[in-house]
Amino acid sequence: MYKLNYKVTTSACDSNGRLKLYSALQMLQDCSEMWIDSEPVVKHFFEENGMTQLLVSRQVEIVRVPEFKEELTVSTSVYDTKPMFGFRNTFIYDAAGNPCYRTWSMGAFVDKSNGKLKRIDDATIASLNIEPQLEMTYGDRRIILPKEDGERLSPIKVLRADIDYNKHLNNANYVRMAMELLPEGFDFSNLRVEYRVPAKLYDSLFPTIHRIENGIIVVLSLENEVSCIIEFTKF
Repeated sequence: MYKLNYKVTTSACDSNGRLKLYSALQMLQDCSEMWIDSEPVVKHFFEENGMTQLLVSRQVEIVRVPEFKEELTVSTSVYDTKPMFGFRNTFIYDAAGNPCYRTWSMGAFVDKSNGKLKRIDDATIASLNIEPQLEMTYGDRRIILPKEDGERLSPIKVLRADIDYNKHLNNANYVRMAMELLPEGFDFSNLRVEYRVPAKLYDSLFPTIHRIENGIIVVLSLENEVSCIIEFTKF
């Protein structure tokens, strides 16, 4: 298990003085990325073989939104690993140790030079600290779209500030962009994100909104393929 401590600061808050979901996602992904420092065998294998891990899907349960100046702890742990995929829980806890966000995610092991899947060996898998899968609701990583056509909106340009060190649109920025398209006052407590084809600098993402029984699905597409699907739902 790997942990990082945070405080809810001004820049991480919305207009109501509560932690932005975008900021919470940044905390989650930072902890997940920094985790590799606690796994020296995996870190060495990735460095020697020119590999990295990319997020394939994430589910977030929002239990309670923290407020300004709250002390938080983000904790991440791997509960299963395959030769080309890893599965982890990453939770955000308040100062009393109660979960504010429960998440699980699936990551892919890829070659940095071409972005294609690449296997890790049995010895590296055996070196991993595998921990129990934490309690939360586990939805399917695949998001099924309605058969009916959705509402198409104006394209969104990927800017320099949106790009991370993998030269892709940062995972949290997909959600930030999608949230700007939600109706004013729309409330949700569960989030599923399916990442397909990474968007790059100056790409245009074409949004389509689907209204479903208990929420909204936002599809962000490149010209000829889906880049990311984000589902916002209420329990």
